Amino acid sequence: MTPATTVPNVLLPAWRWFSARLWWMEHAFERARASGKVEDDTRIRIFFVLALFAAGFVTLGLGASKAALFSGLGHGGDYALIAPNARADLVDRNGQILAMDLVHYGVYVDPHEVSDGKGTETALMSLLPGIVPARLEKTLAGDRREFVVGGLTPEMRARVHDLAMPGVGFEEESARAYPLGATASHLIGFAGKDGQGLAGAEKALDGDIRGAAGKGPVALSIDLRVQGALQDELDAAATKFGAIGGVGLVVNVRTGEILGMSSYPAFDPNAAGTADPAAMVNHVAATDYEPGSVFKVFTLAMGIDSGVANVNTMLDARTPLALGGQTIHDYDKDNAMLPLWEVFTHSSNIGSARLGLMCGAGRMDHYFRSFGLFAAAPSELAESTRPIINTRLSENVVASMSFGHAISVTPLAIATGMSAILNGGVYRPLTIRRLEPGQTPAAGRRVIQANTSRTMLNLMRLNVTNGTGGKANIAGYRVGGKTGSAEKAIGGHYERKKLVSSFAAIFPTDGPLDADRYFVLIMLDQPNATADTFGFATGGWTAAPAAGRVIERIAPLLGVQRVVLPEETGPKPPVDPKMLTGDEQ
Repeated sequence: MTPATTVPNVLLPAWRWFSARLWWMEHAFERARASGKVEDDTRIRIFFVLALFAAGFVTLGLGASKAALFSGLGHGGDYALIAPNARADLVDRNGQILAMDLVHYGVYVDPHEVSDGKGTETALMSLLPGIVPARLEKTLAGDRREFVVGGLTPEMRARVHDLAMPGVGFEEESARAYPLGATASHLIGFAGKDGQGLAGAEKALDGDIRGAAGKGPVALSIDLRVQGALQDELDAAATKFGAIGGVGLVVNVRTGEILGMSSYPAFDPNAAGTADPAAMVNHVAATDYEPGSVFKVFTLAMGIDSGVANVNTMLDARTPLALGGQTIHDYDKDNAMLPLWEVFTHSSNIGSARLGLMCGAGRMDHYFRSFGLFAAAPSELAESTRPIINTRLSENVVASMSFGHAISVTPLAIATGMSAILNGGVYRPLTIRRLEPGQTPAAGRRVIQANTSRTMLNLMRLNVTNGTGGKANIAGYRVGGKTGSAEKAIGGHYERKKLVSSFAAIFPTDGPLDADRYFVLIMLDQPNATADTFGFATGGWTAAPAAGRVIERIAPLLGVQRVVLPEETGPKPPVDPKMLTGDEQ
């Protein structure tokens, strides 16, 4: 029911009463004139005027009371006046404000009313450093009222207003405010002055955010506590190693919720119009990287799930693998026959390439496609970018892709595919929307067997306790992971000194496959070696320690119980391959 039909029905009895009294008054005038009693006529007229005013006030009072008490604001805000470009607040999963609409002001100058041009210019420039000097000078020298700067908070407006400068005026303008500045800026994104979402969640969920204006906030999946820890550690690592870019991601692999997302460098969405365009790129979703050895997770999952290999399958890494026009070497030269589990913990390119060739192009196409590696990561984020892949899986391409070369994908795609391998085997899109308590995650599709998933969790754990991921080990949290150190292709050839260094972590690696489990990805673009890394800039020395620090900070927040096992404080026990397979759990 609309206000137009409700209000008249409420006031109908009062209107009928007023009509009856008016009819009585008209007949009273007639009787007074007929009797010749002028004084009675005058008294009746005065009474009538007073009664009319009283009735008016009563009517206004009833209308005001109706609006205040029965407006229906408690039933979804049907009667609220919502600006056409209004947007709902964005909050994190715990209700903390990420973005909101605030009233701002634009400054306008009318040169015809300005009495002291130079003084006005000096005062405005000192109070409002965001003014473009050339625009202000042009306006003061012009012949019409012009806009000179916008985005003033009420406090800033008050400071300018208090100077009482003739010719300087203000107009309200709606503006989106991001109280946390650069925190989670790439995930949150920003909206334009017209209320249109332009990037990040503001663009991805634009319809929802507009539709919820005046009704309640829109909750994202991120946890600001997790985001803060992730962004702190990524920024610290990127700064320490002088990286030109970086990526941080935390995902609940059971639900597919993104709990934290960081891209380095960040920007302030409050000043998106003046931000460095390079800093505004969300490297998590919009940048393709040749990932290097973290891709071996996909290769081993393929080999084990297809039955081509098991953890004990021996692979020849005694000599480099020569293919047509290409020779594959290992970073650390083992020169040995390696069981598959040692191919993983030693991060052998030769062993991984041999496994890929054993599987063949057909199986690789099937599995890598099912892991989502041959398409843009399915995501609400419009920034999600397609990979750069070879159209034909030749022998060389199959071998190279087995250890993360000859393919470039986004970190978001890597995280989505690895979540499937580590959550029991179900591929589902990652989401920036918060799932309500008790809400079932997206159904997804099975891509590997549950036993394969368990085996991969065990191998990831082994790589942290006995392999290249040792610097990410945080006692008590059963951390698993895989390092990556990919030489960058520049000018048609690979640069040995320019790496994309990464660490893909999972914790805790034990417990039921359908339990909450958290994936952490740290990636650094072109980190430099330092004295305390002994000249190394690889993932194990640069990204793995940062991932470990993130895990140490966020695990208590996520309710992961710290249990320090005896083998974590004493000598390492010998590896029992039987305990690595999912069949043994």
